[in-house]
Amino acid sequence: MRVLITLACTECKQRNYQTNKNKKNDPDRIEIKKYCKFCKKHTTHKETK
Repeated sequence: MRVLITLACTECKQRNYQTNKNKKNDPDRIEIKKYCKFCKKHTTHKETK
């Protein structure tokens, strides 16, 4: 039930993180605040395809 997802920064659009999520618990796209090494600050990262 767990699927691999990629998280992209909403400000610079760089794909920084790969993680997995449980599709049963989180059917929608997730948004997490994480550190972006390109922006050099904490930004919101959204799930991409």
